[in-house]
Amino acid sequence: MLIDKIRSGERLSFGQQLKLTVQLSWPAMMAQLSSMMMQYIDAAMVGHLGADPSAAVGLVSTSLWLFWGICSAVTMGFSVQVAHSIGASDHARGRRILRQSIIACFLFSLVVAAVGAAIAWPLPHWLGGKESICPDASFYFLVFVLALPLFTMNYLGGGMLRCSGNMKVPGCLNVMMCVLDVIFNFLLIFPTRSIDIAGVSLTMPGAGLGVLGAALGTAAAEIITAGLMMYFLCFRQDGLAIAKVKEKGSFRPEWEVLRKALKVSAPMTLEHVVICGAQIAVTVIVAPLGVMAIAANAFAVTAESLCYMPGYGISEAATTLVGQSYGAKRKDLAKRFGYITTGMGMLTMSIMGIVMYIFAADVMALMSPVKDIIDLGAEALRIEAFAEPMFAASIVAYGVMIGVGDTVLPAVMNFSSIWLVRVPLAAWLAPTMGLAGVWLAMCIELCFRGAIFLWRLISGAWLKKGL
Repeated sequence: MLIDKIRSGERLSFGQQLKLTVQLSWPAMMAQLSSMMMQYIDAAMVGHLGADPSAAVGLVSTSLWLFWGICSAVTMGFSVQVAHSIGASDHARGRRILRQSIIACFLFSLVVAAVGAAIAWPLPHWLGGKESICPDASFYFLVFVLALPLFTMNYLGGGMLRCSGNMKVPGCLNVMMCVLDVIFNFLLIFPTRSIDIAGVSLTMPGAGLGVLGAALGTAAAEIITAGLMMYFLCFRQDGLAIAKVKEKGSFRPEWEVLRKALKVSAPMTLEHVVICGAQIAVTVIVAPLGVMAIAANAFAVTAESLCYMPGYGISEAATTLVGQSYGAKRKDLAKRFGYITTGMGMLTMSIMGIVMYIFAADVMALMSPVKDIIDLGAEALRIEAFAEPMFAASIVAYGVMIGVGDTVLPAVMNFSSIWLVRVPLAAWLAPTMGLAGVWLAMCIELCFRGAIFLWRLISGAWLKKGL
C-alpha cells in the first residue's frame, strides 16, 4: 500500500501523494456525509411535524455540538499519538496508548454527561426559548447527553482506525449508522398510520414520540455503530487489535501519555467550548427574531453541512497523512501533504458551494413545508455559499496542524475569529437585516478565518510546534 511507503522512508512522487490523499479522503468524506445525512434526516422528519418541534430541536442543537465536540476533542489527543506511533512502526506503543485511551475517555465522558443531565431542564429557558417548545427541547437534549459515554467510544474507535490509515471501516459503519437512523426515526417519530405504496394501503407501526423519538432513534443508531467500531479496532485492526496480541498491558492511564494527550486535546477542547459558546450566543441573537427564524436557522445550518462535511473528511485524511509522515521524521512530506489536502478541500467545497447556491430553496423545501422557513433558509444558504472556499481552508489546514500535534495557536485563531468577528457583526446586523444579517456575519468571519489559516500553513511554523 502507498501509505506503507511513508513508514518505510520510500520516495513518493507527486502523483502518488495525490492518489494517496484521494484514497484516504474518499472514505472519510463518505463517513462525514453520512453523519451529515443523519442530521438532515432528523431535521427533515421533525420538520414535517411543524414549526414548534423544529424550533425545539434547533434551540438546543448548538449546545449538543458543544458536548459532542468536547468528548470528540479528548479522543484526538490519543489518536494523534497512535498516528505518530504507527508512522514510526512502533505498534506496541500504539496498543499501549489505545488501552489507556479507552479508560481515560470513558471516565471523562461520564463527567461531561453528568453535567449535561444536570442542566437539561433549564437550558432551553436560558437560551430564550418559548414555553411551548422548552419541554421537547429538554428531553431531546437529555437523551443525547445520557448516551455521551457510548458516543465517545464511537469517536475514539473511528479516530483510531482513521489515524492508522483505515478509512473504509469507519466510512462503511457511518453509512450503516445513517440507514439505521432512518429506520429507527421512521418507527419512533411518527404514530401508527396508513401509507399507500403502488396503490396498496399498508399500516405502518409507529411510536408517535415526535421530537423525543428523533433523539432516541439517532442515539440507538450511534450506540450500535459504537459497538461495531470498537470491535473492529480492538479485535480486527492490524497492529492495534489488543485482543489479538498476546501481551500484557495495563489500561491504567500513564502520565506521559496523558500529558501528550492533554497537549493536543486541551486546546481543542477549550477552542470547541469557546466556539460553541459563540454559536450559542448567535442562537440567543436569533431567538428574538421568532420561531420561523429559529427553525430556518437550524435547518440552514444542517443543510450547509452538505458543503462542509466533505472538507472535514479531507481534514481527517490530512491528519492521518501528516501525522504518520511526522512520526516517520519526514517533515518535507508532511508539508507537501498539507498543501495537497488543503487545495483539494478548497476545490471540493467551492463546487459544493455552487451547488448549494443553485439548489438552496429545493434543499430547504425537503426539510420543511413552511414557506417562510424555506424562504429565510434559502436566503441564508446563498449568502453562506460565497464563504465555502475559505471555510475549507480553515477546516483542512486545522486538520493538517492537528496531525503534528500543533493545536494551541490554531485553537486561538479559531475562537478569536468567531468571537471577535462573527458575534459582534451578527449582533450589529440582526436587528436591521434579520436572519440574513446573522448569516452575512458568518460569511465574513469564515473568509477571514480561512485567510489566517492559509497564512500559517504557508509559513510552515506549525511544523515546529509538534509533539
